[in-house]
Amino acid sequence: MTRSDVLTGVLTLLCAALVPAVATAQATRTFEPQFAQPGKDVVWVPTPEAMVDLMLDMAKVTADDVVVDLGSGDGRLVIAAARRGARARGVEFNPDMVRLSKQRALEAGVQDRATFGEGDMFEADVSDASVMAVFLLTDNMRRLQAKFLSMRPGTRIVSNTFAVPEWPADQRVTRPDCTSWCTALLWIVPAQVGGEWRTDEGPRLRLDQHFQKVSGLLTGPVGSSTIQGGTIIGPDVAFTIGDASYAVRLEGEQLVGTRTAAGRTSPWRATRVR
Repeated sequence: MTRSDVLTGVLTLLCAALVPAVATAQATRTFEPQFAQPGKDVVWVPTPEAMVDLMLDMAKVTADDVVVDLGSGDGRLVIAAARRGARARGVEFNPDMVRLSKQRALEAGVQDRATFGEGDMFEADVSDASVMAVFLLTDNMRRLQAKFLSMRPGTRIVSNTFAVPEWPADQRVTRPDCTSWCTALLWIVPAQVGGEWRTDEGPRLRLDQHFQKVSGLLTGPVGSSTIQGGTIIGPDVAFTIGDASYAVRLEGEQLVGTRTAAGRTSPWRATRVR
């Protein structure tokens, strides 16, 4: 074999290795998502950049957060979260969108904190998220409700425009300098405290939960008292019974905190009854 043959073989191998990479890069550059283009579960409509900032502000995203965007589209929200120092991840069904998002994260210099994967948002594992960001339709939000409520208490869920049916938002903000898709909604995942509890003092507590609201009865030897003004913010629960106010926190299978009555505050605890 001559030297010329060797050089020809080497060049052939190099070209074979480079062609797929060049083709991939070219495909990424030439793909341009179209407004309202069909998707698996929702058409693609980009969140305005000003709304991206508002949503992340409402969720109070910091470098300590893990942000997950279901249906991440062109990756703009994930990239914006990564620019704030958060670890952010997009789940997107369209492989062209995934490739485009990865390229844009690389161009923004946040590829180490912004990752994208091709997948079904209804099947995605979001257990590590401290912030969930979405721009989905009402029906999508309904289907995701159980997933949202199973997340860690205190997880923040922020949505562009569309609500979770029957679950009132904890906060709603509309930008005045906006013409479409201008309202952001925030929910804080409440601890699941509904059911029967036994207090250390003996009386039984029944809590009836409706998302971040709670009602119920405290039943003891001399009768029952109604719970009033019960609220749940993440793992923290507050309610009033008669003249006493309770501020407790869900810790495993216990509610632990304080009871304040007649100006005196004392420790209080209840254990879930299985």
